[in-house]
Amino acid sequence: METAYVLHYVRSDDEHAEDAKLIGVYSSPSRAEAAAKRLRQAPGFCNHPDGFTIDPYPVDEDHWREGFGG
Repeated sequence: METAYVLHYVRSDDEHAEDAKLIGVYSSPSRAEAAAKRLRQAPGFCNHPDGFTIDPYPVDEDHWREGFGG
């Protein structure tokens, strides 16, 4: 089974509540970590460098099956 590694950035503060960004999808954990390392130096990210997360996702599979209210 193939796995993709998704790099997100989430920052919480009073002005923006929760500011989430999908940074990218990578073929390996090391490529995702390299991207996070590069971006930790970029404007905005450098002020909040701990907001990066990397999550593995199997490809060709549903990851949200519950639906949503609305």
